[in-house]
Formats: sequence, C-alpha cells, structure tokens
Amino acid sequence: MIDMERSEEGAVEIGAIMEPAVHKVEAPPPQSTVEKMGLRMKETFFSDDPFRRFKGQPLLRKLVLGLQYLFPIFEWLPSYSFSLFKSDLIAGLTIASLAIPQGISYAKLANLPPIIGLYTSFVPPLVYAVLGSSKDLAIGPVSIASLIMGSMLREVANPNTETALFLHLAFTATFFAGIFQASLGILRLGFIIDFLSKATLLGFMAGAAIIVSLQQLKNLLGIVHFTQKMSVVPVMESVFHKTDEWSWQTVVMGISFLALLLVARHVGMRRPNLFWLSVGAPLASVILSTLIVFLFKAQKHGISTIGHLKSGLNSPSWNKLQFDSTYLGTVVKTGLVTGIISLTEGIASGRTFASLRGYQIDGNKEMMAVGLMNIVGSCTSCYVSTGSFSRSAVNHNAGSKTAMSNIVMALTVMITLLFLMPLFAYTPNVVLGAIIIAAVIGLIDVPTAYQIWKLDKVDFLVCLISFLGVIFISVQNGLAIAVGISIFRILLQTTRPKIIALGNILGTNIYRDMHQYKDAKRVPGFLILAIEAPINFTNTTYINERITRWIEDEMSMENKEINIQYLILDLSAVPTVDTSGISFLVDLKKSTEKYGLQLIFVNPMGEVMEKLQRANKLHSFLGVHSLYLTIAEAVFSHSSFVTQSKL
Repeated sequence: MIDMERSEEGAVEIGAIMEPAVHKVEAPPPQSTVEKMGLRMKETFFSDDPFRRFKGQPLLRKLVLGLQYLFPIFEWLPSYSFSLFKSDLIAGLTIASLAIPQGISYAKLANLPPIIGLYTSFVPPLVYAVLGSSKDLAIGPVSIASLIMGSMLREVANPNTETALFLHLAFTATFFAGIFQASLGILRLGFIIDFLSKATLLGFMAGAAIIVSLQQLKNLLGIVHFTQKMSVVPVMESVFHKTDEWSWQTVVMGISFLALLLVARHVGMRRPNLFWLSVGAPLASVILSTLIVFLFKAQKHGISTIGHLKSGLNSPSWNKLQFDSTYLGTVVKTGLVTGIISLTEGIASGRTFASLRGYQIDGNKEMMAVGLMNIVGSCTSCYVSTGSFSRSAVNHNAGSKTAMSNIVMALTVMITLLFLMPLFAYTPNVVLGAIIIAAVIGLIDVPTAYQIWKLDKVDFLVCLISFLGVIFISVQNGLAIAVGISIFRILLQTTRPKIIALGNILGTNIYRDMHQYKDAKRVPGFLILAIEAPINFTNTTYINERITRWIEDEMSMENKEINIQYLILDLSAVPTVDTSGISFLVDLKKSTEKYGLQLIFVNPMGEVMEKLQRANKLHSFLGVHSLYLTIAEAVFSHSSFVTQSKL
C-alpha cells in the first residue's frame, strides 16, 4: 500500500508498507551478428523447427525420417490395416458420389469441357495421397477457383469460339498456380497467405457465391445468349433482357431439383446422422434427371444437355502449355490468384479437420503437396484443384482414417471415365447449375458475419467491402480491394501505434491504463506513458508528436499543486527498435530536458536494451537513474525529489 505525504520542504514523499526493491535492468547475453541473423531466420522461416526429430538419430533412421517427411504416405502405409481400409473405402465411395457431379459442374463453371472436371478428380487426388499430410482433405476442383479462372482467362480468349486456346491457357494457369504454391512451401513463405484475413475471406466467399449462383440463372432459365461479365448488374440485365429465351420446361426442372438439393442439404445439417442425404443428393439428381431427359426426349423440348463425353483417362497436356508472350501475363496473374485462393481454402480446410481429430498438419508441406499436385495436373489435362471444404467435411463425417480415401475416390472416378461416360450424354445442364447453387450457398455465412460485426466494426467493414467489391466490380478486383484494405489497416496500426497514459491503482504497485481502469490515478509529478508497438522509421514522427502533445497538455493543466518533472516511458510492449527508433529515443531525451523533465525508461526488452546500450556508448544519453525494471521502482526512487509547484 502506497501512502503520499507532503514534507515541510514541499517535497512529496511516498511511503509504503512494502517498499519495492530496485532491480537492475539486465542486458541480453552477447551474441554475434551471424548468430542473431541465424536465429531470426530460423524463427521467420522455420518456426515449426521441422528438423528437430532428426537430432540424435542414427543415419539409417534419418534416411527413413527424411523419406517420410517428403512422402507422408510412407509414414502411415506400413501400419495400414484392413479395418482402416474399410473406413476409407466407405469414405472414398461417398466423396466420389459427390465429386463426380461437382467435377462436371465446376468445369462448366470454369468454361471448360465437363470431362476436364473428372480428369481433375482423378490425377490430383492420387498425387496428394502420396505427398499430403491431411487425413481428411478431399481433393478436386472447387467452385471459387473455377469461377476466377473462367472469368480471368475469358478476358483474352473466348471459351466458345477459341475452345482449344482457352483450354491450353487453363492448363498453363494451373501450371503457374502449382509453381507458385510449391515455391511458397519450399521457401517457407506460407505467411503470405495469412494476409487473407477471416473477414476478407468471408466477404469474398459470400460475394463469389452470389455471383456463381446468379451465373447459373443462365442454365436454370434456359437462356442461350448470356453476358460474359461477372458482376451483378450485367448478369441481372441479361436475365431480364432475355425473357424471350426463358424455357418453362427448364425452369420447372431447375426449381424442382434445386428444391430437392436444398431440402437434402437442410436435413443433412439438422440431422448429422442423415448426412448421407445431402451427400447422395447431387448424384441422385444427375441420375434421375438423366433418366427423365432420356425417357421423355426432353432435349427436344428446350432442355439443353451435356452431350457426348469421350471415354478414357487423362491425356498428356505438357505439350499444350501456352507460354506465348501475348497471353503470358494473363496466365501468370490467373495462376497467382487461383493459386492463393485454392491454397487458402485447402490449408484452412485441412487445419480445421485436423484440429477436430487432434493431429497437426505442416502448412509448408501442404503447400508443396498442393503445388506439385497442380504441376502434375497441368501436364495431365487437369485444371487447378485443392482440398474442398464441403467434400472434406463429407470425407470426415463418412469416417475417413487416412489419405487412402482419396485413392478410392480417384479409382472410382477412373472407372467412371473408362466405362460410364456415355451415360452422361443426356444429363441436363440445368441440374448441373442447381448442383452448383446448392454447393456454394453454404459459403454465405451470415452468423459469422454477425459475430464479426459484434466483435470488430473495422473487420466487418473489410468483410462488407470485399463482398460488395466482388458482386459489383469483379471477383478478382473485389478480392484485391479487400486485401488492400486489410494491409492498409496493418500499416495504420504500425504507423499509428497505441500510446497510453498509465496511473497507479491506489494501494498497489500496479500501473494501468487510466482510460480503462477508473481506479488508476495520476502520480503527481510523473507522466507515465506506455508504447504498445515496435518503434521504427514508420512511426517515430507520430510517437514524438503524440508524446510532445501529452507533455504540453499536462503542463498546461490548471489548479495543479505539482508540475510534472519526470517522463516515464514503459517499453515492456516494444519488441523491436530500428536505428530510426534509437535516434528518436536519443532526441527525446534532449527534447524532454528543454521542458525541464527527466526521461526514464522502464523494462526495455532484449533487443531494445541492447541497442540502448550501444547508443549510450556513442551519445552518453542514459543517466545513472534512467533505467528501471518496473514503473513502481522508478516512481519510488524519484518520488522524494518531486517538488511542489510555486503557486
């Protein structure tokens, strides 16, 4: 308990039942520049220390561990059992029933031949099963990446009149997406995708889901001439300006199957034990609608169908990669955007289900696996693929135990490609559109958006801008705007760091923010400030102006018995400081002396303390009583020297 008393000489004395001991501020242990850089590089790029399990192991064991690290399949395959296979077999067949209709649908969403969607559900899952570390991730094409690829490549090639060129550009964009993804993993740069915040992705996904759904009105209404643009205004214009092309037969079939899919989805969400209804509904819709078209010759009554799909497995496509300078910029940009989006969805899905089952996945290994998977896919007639959240959820709920479920799914797709392709000739496009709408509608997460609104209004603004940018401008530009705003927010927090005034909670040695704690009171004669950010070249001017304003405000306050005589700067929350920051602290010492104040530093952290010592050798700006471990010790040591103001 601290008790303030005024002596006859006018000085303020602070007596305490338990006077705080004054502890020395220690400098960190000396390290060479090479050691510091090595430690910083390790923490930046190898924060998970992936090689720690190799330490102390014999050479043969290291080789085995290295093989398992590069090819995780060798980690679980030796102990694989028949009971595990039974679970993986059921899960693999279950996700195959979903992957086949979705693969065809998403390929059409990307303006690619439907067969490409099945190719993409065959080769990439096999590659991932060897290289991936997730037990739950189900690999294949996804709606958002398909939409982005289709819309971006359409800027340089018409998928209807330049089908071969468009297909080659899709393979090339997939190749660059794989290169980018694998490079992030190899160079340990996975933190780049963290710039896509939860709020950004939430708004982006919701906006993209609406655009995807509106685009499917072409199939649901039977419109032949539809806009190629991806924003809401031209899409709705096409819908209402082409009412003469509406087909009531198509509308009836579309609404009926969409209602069936949505009801099945709703039942599956409400009754987890009936999840198989939502899983089997897409394939059941394809089979039932195909039978209806075949039996009633519905294609002669205005209902368009997929048409003939050739049987056979993926053909090589490395000779179709298009590196012509005319298109190179577009395919690289498309690969970059789709690579980031698909990687983000895949890793987020993998981490989500890994946490539910109590295991961990290595983000950098996942990036390498997904990247190499797409590189191989681009050379085998596949377009960009990743771990789909919806299919991964089905895989998880169906009881998947290992990545073998992806192999089962791929083999099921292989059988479909070899023997069942003629059956899809009568599959109506309207049902594929209904499947897409039912799949993407789950991306509109209103409850989470409401939670963000309640928790952080700025994050909600980012979410809203991302959403509006996607639906009113374009998918890629909306995403770019949202990412830009998120980065601007980070820069704003860095360049305008939080500085708070601390006061003493009476009866304790605790000092807290006076705005937050009403019991925290000013200590007469002291201005105590805390900086809660690194001090660097981006914010030294702001910090200096803010501290100067604080000093002037304190000194201009009326009816004070004691003027401030000490400025205490709490550096506990300052992790780093650069040369501009050190120069600022040196100059701050000089500027406070002009106001008749003594500057005191409290608890500088390791790097900050080390640089303060070096600066002191050059400028000798630290006095004998300039450094303290705690605010309480600094106040106790100087309180007897605080004199009363002359009134």
